[in-house]
Amino acid sequence: MNRETMADVLEEIALMMELKDENPFKIKAYRGGAEVVRNYADDIVALAAAGNLVGIKGIGEALRDKLHILATTGKLPFHENLRAEFPSTLFDLFDIPGLGAKKIKVLFRDLKVASVEDLQMACEQDRVASLAGFGPKTQANLLESLQRMRTYAKQFRLSAVAPIIENFLDLLREHPETLRVAVCGSYRRSKEVVGDIDLLVATSQPAQLTQYVAGFPGIDHVMVHGDTKISVRLSAGPQCDVRAVSNTQFPFALQYFTGSKEHNVAIRQRAQDRGWTLNEYGMLPIDSTSAPVPPICEEAEIYRALDLDPIEPEMRENLGEIEAAERHELPRLIDIENLRGTFHNHTQASDGSHSLAEMKAAAEDLGLAYLGIADHSKSSAQANGLDEIRLLAQIAEIREINAADDTFTIFAGSEVDIHKDGLLDFEDEILAQLDYCVASVHSAFTLDEDLMTKRIIRAMENPHVTMLGHVSGRLLLKRDAYAVNHAKIIDAAAETRTIIELNCNPRRLDMDWRWWRRARDKGVLCSINPDAHTTAQLQFLRFGVNVARKGWLRREDVVNTKSREEMAAFLALPKHLR
Repeated sequence: MNRETMADVLEEIALMMELKDENPFKIKAYRGGAEVVRNYADDIVALAAAGNLVGIKGIGEALRDKLHILATTGKLPFHENLRAEFPSTLFDLFDIPGLGAKKIKVLFRDLKVASVEDLQMACEQDRVASLAGFGPKTQANLLESLQRMRTYAKQFRLSAVAPIIENFLDLLREHPETLRVAVCGSYRRSKEVVGDIDLLVATSQPAQLTQYVAGFPGIDHVMVHGDTKISVRLSAGPQCDVRAVSNTQFPFALQYFTGSKEHNVAIRQRAQDRGWTLNEYGMLPIDSTSAPVPPICEEAEIYRALDLDPIEPEMRENLGEIEAAERHELPRLIDIENLRGTFHNHTQASDGSHSLAEMKAAAEDLGLAYLGIADHSKSSAQANGLDEIRLLAQIAEIREINAADDTFTIFAGSEVDIHKDGLLDFEDEILAQLDYCVASVHSAFTLDEDLMTKRIIRAMENPHVTMLGHVSGRLLLKRDAYAVNHAKIIDAAAETRTIIELNCNPRRLDMDWRWWRRARDKGVLCSINPDAHTTAQLQFLRFGVNVARKGWLRREDVVNTKSREEMAAFLALPKHLR
């Protein structure tokens, strides 16, 4: 049992209860519980198994009991009994735009539609149009949606949407009637993958702006086109919604459309407690007895009006940030400007595309003062891993480069494979000659959680292992994480003084942001590493900083904010003294 499976069970219960027209408050409780399970920073599966969920916001007594059963037995009779009432394929219909529980219920009841394939056939046979609440237009829209589902993916990595967002923002800024622009939604909150792109523009001529957007490059299909909102499907896959608001409405719309939903619900309740209504259009007194709302021109002023310190977008997940803002205890989050160097980068010696000199030059162009090279070790044959002879030769080459330049340092490292038994790919006498060592799992992903966790901890106990690479091995939208106990890994890192990397390659973004607060509080240092295999991939650092901010990390929590001299002195210390 893992947290994703546990959350999926709660989501399915909510869906099935919705289909059965159950109490909406119960439905909301299960859906909210799923969100808590997905985002809770600690090992919620272990807590559920131990019956230690008391006091966790959003998990009531009934949910606690069900999560305990789920965590200890791997199944939940309540869920299984509900599921038995419906075909399993029915739930795929919820992924189709325009279909909610009410319409799916009608399709299932009247046409026996229980799968995407059933719906496709029913639409093609013209049977959906005759249903109450549907009609020919809805049927045509459903057929179009089904076609698009096959064509477009539902989620996108940050690296896929970032260039689109930057280009669209630049285009919006060029329009003479644009006053302010911003990206909102999950991208602004630095979620690891995004679905839709949400853009906001302040203007006194909203109809002009939406018409202007309709002509942007890369648009495959205009879905909705109004005077204040346009939704388009991009050739690259994602949907992009652009909303045009007045300059007065802009801060409220920015806060609202940034989300998260849970954060916004709590913020709106806080406004209501003060006698105000808050939505995407503004904040107003509820009635004549309410206190006046202070003037608000910027998003931060919404929070100040609610007696909160301004909350950074990355933190807005309703995971304690509001309480911290009330107590004036929000951390000062790391900024990209704080980074002085980075580690875990590859060259042509293994599976990289550029030479040492080219990687060094690219790092200098970014304003960095040092760069850690960590080509693969010999067991990663698929990546042309270095054996002892090639590694020692690379170390010698790095020393020569450093001797010729006293303004920039290359740190000689290796990304050393962790074998199945937790031993490393090189003997200690080789590791001792490195400036640093990244230990990573690249094989035997199917070990159970206990064995995988022990494997990694054994590697961290080696005094020459400086940092742990991509903790969970996940490849976003391609490969799930292997089973590993993050809490135990973090505790072991604290005990062994092992740094944990935030691998900011957008395919990984690993360790997951939900675990960084625990690591920070345990005194575990983070290294924001791009795992760059090309010079251009050094720019992945910006994604890493954003995810670090989402994990509440400060400058002092990230080791590669140290100066070049501080970093050299730090790495020269015995591991237990760092």
